[in-house]
Amino acid sequence: MMKEYVFRNWALILVLAAFAISLRETVFLDRITIRRMYVLIVEVFLLSIVVFAEFCLADLGKSPQIREILMAVRYSATPFILSQLIYALIKKLRWYIFIPAVILAVIDLSSIFNGVVFSVSEENVFHRGPLGLLPFIVVGLYCTFLIYILIRRSNRQVLEIIPIVFLGCAFGVGLILPFVYGRDYSQIFCTTIAIALYVYYVFSILKLTKIDSLTGLLNRQAYYADIGKTPESITALITIDMNGLKAINDTSGHAAGDEALVTISVCMLRALRRKQLCYRLGGDEFVIVCRQTSESEMKQLVENIKKNVADTEYSCSIGYCHTMDGAGSIDSLIRKSDEMMYEEKARYYLNSGIDRRHR
Repeated sequence: MMKEYVFRNWALILVLAAFAISLRETVFLDRITIRRMYVLIVEVFLLSIVVFAEFCLADLGKSPQIREILMAVRYSATPFILSQLIYALIKKLRWYIFIPAVILAVIDLSSIFNGVVFSVSEENVFHRGPLGLLPFIVVGLYCTFLIYILIRRSNRQVLEIIPIVFLGCAFGVGLILPFVYGRDYSQIFCTTIAIALYVYYVFSILKLTKIDSLTGLLNRQAYYADIGKTPESITALITIDMNGLKAINDTSGHAAGDEALVTISVCMLRALRRKQLCYRLGGDEFVIVCRQTSESEMKQLVENIKKNVADTEYSCSIGYCHTMDGAGSIDSLIRKSDEMMYEEKARYYLNSGIDRRHR
């Protein structure tokens, strides 16, 4: 029996082992997220055992009552795994994300006695009950919510969208293929989940090489790499420098300074539109690269950023430069934009009477 399980699930075991080892060695995730991911790995592994045992009983034509219990666990496990995944990836979500999964588990377990979701006859034949589609509906809702919240929290860049789409497709086919291939797909479902999770994790780590860990903006390395790609499509550059960061760090501490940088970053992210990318070059220095953006669109972006920042307790200085059809070099764009930004910063400190040495 053990030999048969290992043979059928060898790919799953390898992927889960690689996932666990990677989590142990990663320095990009916090301990809470890593612990939650480990729980996820254990859940997928245990689900594979349940699925294997259930289909062994089905093949042998034995113990329909035990098979019903295992089936109730299998139907309930997928929503729990999805809710655990959401809980692991979105740390601010609370325990109530598990409520639909718990309700479904109660209904599934009750089906052992009333057949409302499924039943197995004395001849070991499976029958779908009046609520037989409910587990698939709950999984679909969880999948939709997972994809929605991941996309909403992303910078909508290719490196982020690809793993989200991959993850959504992997879980999405789990709603369709069981009706196409029946139990044959169910036996590879756990492997599909494990591969999807591991691929998403790998892409997340790759993304962190381009993303500033504090603000979520693209980092300095990404900036230099991106401006070298089709520079002729870059029609505008916007440089942004936060005002008074040093004073915040000196008086309120670096945690307050970090909060200020995150707030300013959010103001910029909310203002960005298609083909407009924001980078944190270091400290309180930011730059926005606009591709195929008209001058009016660039100025509207600047106004939107100023409006967003005005709603906070912070301020920043902004400079910009536009060129027609990418005619200007990157160096000239950044130089002219910086000149405007420094002039605005000088006016800010002059009008506020703040010593720039304490900026």
